Amino acid sequence: MLKKDFIRDGNCKIIGSITTGYSDSSSVVRDERNEISGRTNGRLNTTRDSSGSLISTNVADPGLLIRKK
Repeated sequence: MLKKDFIRDGNCKIIGSITTGYSDSSSVVRDERNEISGRTNGRLNTTRDSSGSLISTNVADPGLLIRKK
């Protein structure tokens, strides 16, 4: 079952979301405009941005894809 968690800034504004529960142990990260920021894979321990480029090869961390303002 898919689960969607929202990420908020300190003022309760939604700045992104993470959808988990895919069969391949991946997560999809979206920004505040609901556009895909990237994907993580827990089985391979990788994080990729929206263009498919590797961000991290040793950790599946959605926080790496949330833009800091």
